[in-house]
Amino acid sequence: MTTWQQFKQHYLISFWNPTLAVIAAGILSTYYFGLTGTYWAVTGEFTRWGGHLLQAFGVDLSSWGYFQLIGMQGNIFTRVDGVMILGMFTGCLAAALWANNVKIRLPKNRIRIAQALLGGAIAGFGARLAMGCNLASFFTGIPQFSLHAWLFTLTTAIGTYFGAKFTLLPLFKSKVTLKAYQKEPAVVDEKRKTRRFRLGMGIFFTFILTALYVFTFNSKLGFAMLAGLGFGLLIERAQICFTSAFRDLWLTGRGLMLKAIIYGMLISTIGIFSYLALGMSPKIMWAAPSALIGGLLFGFGIVLAGGCETGWMYRALEGQVHFMWVGIGNVLGSTALAAVWDDIAPHLVFNFPKINLLEWAGTQGGLLLNYALMGLLLLAVIAWERHLLARRRAQLKQTSTAL
Repeated sequence: MTTWQQFKQHYLISFWNPTLAVIAAGILSTYYFGLTGTYWAVTGEFTRWGGHLLQAFGVDLSSWGYFQLIGMQGNIFTRVDGVMILGMFTGCLAAALWANNVKIRLPKNRIRIAQALLGGAIAGFGARLAMGCNLASFFTGIPQFSLHAWLFTLTTAIGTYFGAKFTLLPLFKSKVTLKAYQKEPAVVDEKRKTRRFRLGMGIFFTFILTALYVFTFNSKLGFAMLAGLGFGLLIERAQICFTSAFRDLWLTGRGLMLKAIIYGMLISTIGIFSYLALGMSPKIMWAAPSALIGGLLFGFGIVLAGGCETGWMYRALEGQVHFMWVGIGNVLGSTALAAVWDDIAPHLVFNFPKINLLEWAGTQGGLLLNYALMGLLLLAVIAWERHLLARRRAQLKQTSTAL
C-alpha cells in the first residue's frame, strides 16, 4: 500500500477519534470567535431561513421582535452564519463521499417521520427560546462564561433523560419480522467508490478555492466558509452528535462522547478567555426561565427526533431521509418561536439579567468557577457511568445465581 493510500484510508475514509475531533472542534470554534466576533451556532440562521420563507409568502416581519433581535439583513451568502453553515453542509457531504457513505435510507417505520418532525420542531422552538442550541448555549456558550448556558445545559440533560425514557415506549418500537436468509458477502462497487471519492475531493477543493476568493474582498466571510468546512468534516468523520452523547449516557452508561465534549469546552474556555483579555466581548444571554424551559424542550426534542443540530446535518447529507425531516422540523419550530416571542419574552426573558461569570465572580474567580463547574460535570458523567456499570454487574450476578 502506497503512502497516499495509507493516508487516504486512515485520514479520509476511516472514522476519526471522537475525542480528538471534538477537541479540534473546540479549538476551531475558539478561533472562529476570535476572527469573526461570533460563536459557532446554527439555529439562529435556521430561524432566518424561516423568516425569509414567510417573506416570500408576503408576510411582513417588520413588527416581529425576534427577527429584529437576531437581524434579517442580507441573505445566506452574505451573512457569517449563512456561509459557515454552507461550509458545514459541504464538509459533511465531501467527507461522506470520501468514505462512500452516501446512500438514500428511508425510515423503516412511519412513526419515525412523525418523530422527526415533532421532535425537530420542539428542539428548534426550545433552542431559540433559550437563544441557542447544543452549540451556542452549550458547547460554545459555556466557554463564553454565560450563566444562561449553564442553566440551559442543566435542563437539557434533564430533558434528554425523559426523552430517552419516552422513546422506549412500545409506540416507538418497530415491528420485527424474523426471516430465514442466507448471508451473502457484501459487494463493493470499486468504480463507484472511486468516483464518489473523486467527487468529494472536487467539492472539497472547489469550496476551498471559492472561500479563498471570497477572503480577498471579505476576510470574515472567507474565514467563516473555511471554518464551516472544517466543522462539517469533523462532525461527519467523527460522527459527533450531542443527542447520542446524552442518550447513550442515560441508557447504557456510555459517556465517551459527552466526556469528549467536556474536554473540548475545557480547552476552548482558556482560548476564549484569552480573546476576552484582548478586549473582545463575550456573547452573554439572559439567565432567565427561558433558558431553563428552552433547555428542557430542546433536550426532550432532540432525543425524540433522534438528532441534534449537528447530528441531523451530517446524517441528512449521508442520505438518511429521517434526518432531513428533523432539519425541516428545526426550521418550523424556530420560526414558531419567533411568532410568539413578543407575547412570552416580557415574562420569560427581558425581566431577567444577562450574567457574565467574569463580571459576577471577578475575572479570575469567573474563570475558576467555570472550570470548577465543568469539572463537576465531568465527575457527574463518570459517576453515572460507574453507577450503571455496577447495576449491570449486580443484575448479571443475580441472574447467574438464579440459574
